Amino acid sequence: MCGIVGIAGSSEVSDRLVEGLRRLEYRGYDSAGIAVVGGRNGLCRRRAAGKIANLDIELARHPVEGVTGIGHTRWATHGAPTRENAHPHKSGDVAVVHNGIIENFQQLRAELEVKGFKAETPVDSEAIAHLIASELRAGPDMDGAFARAVKRLRGAYALAVMNASEPGAIWVARSGCPLVIGLGEGETYIGSDTLALAGWTDKVIYLQEGDRAKVSAQGVVIIDKEARLAKRQVCVVSRAVAGFADKGGYRHFMAKEIHEQPDAVARTLSYYLDIATGQVRGEGSPDWALIDRLLGAACGTAFYAAAISKFWFEKLARLPMVSDLA
Repeated sequence: MCGIVGIAGSSEVSDRLVEGLRRLEYRGYDSAGIAVVGGRNGLCRRRAAGKIANLDIELARHPVEGVTGIGHTRWATHGAPTRENAHPHKSGDVAVVHNGIIENFQQLRAELEVKGFKAETPVDSEAIAHLIASELRAGPDMDGAFARAVKRLRGAYALAVMNASEPGAIWVARSGCPLVIGLGEGETYIGSDTLALAGWTDKVIYLQEGDRAKVSAQGVVIIDKEARLAKRQVCVVSRAVAGFADKGGYRHFMAKEIHEQPDAVARTLSYYLDIATGQVRGEGSPDWALIDRLLGAACGTAFYAAAISKFWFEKLARLPMVSDLA
């Protein structure tokens, strides 16, 4: 899954955006990029295919300045994993990062091309940037343009958008994909999960389905799916979550997870087994006699686990099971 990170602050953000992207490496990715505003050169964007180390090289060659920025790690869905297809995507003064899939992007792209917006990539997310830029032509108020654009999107998305004309703000929205806002001292953060914000703040707001918001150094204004001003609970999360985003001295997350397997298995079994007696705990277990069929839905390596589960349930529990790709 792709990852999003963002900072609306009062000091340079490029290095910290890359730091946040590194915390999202566990999600897997094939390219990465950042965009910043608030410096001498307006909206600046840097992207690289492959590892975040390649983005480091790009930033060393071509540094960027800005106090507000967004970053993204991408798993390719539309288009190859190249620098040109990497996020953030841009249209004029608008930059966008996006998790999810926009189902009506081809229809939007056709409409936008008639208006003079030319697609430079096959990526669905690029259409979002052009759509917002088009709405800004209809009315220069970014709040209204963002709201109108989001209303036209079909599919699943977590969005973070910047406009060079209003360099202190980030506009965000979610539908079907998670997005979290972090509250700091004189800064506000966004992330696709709390791990992206680990070390920056322990106060977070989980946006609800259909929410959109305007984030700035002064705080956040949230609008719900009914276009009403909304208040969302501020949750305090343990700063210990930072440890989960760390490689723990291993070369990569896969090596870390391999070495964590004995402990993970032990913790899982401890829920079902009384270690002292060796007896299976009956409490909380389902009554298999009341179940006549199981369905497993998963993708990737989780689908392999579901396929193995099908074999075990049918052989040991005599329960028919279907395993489908999610």
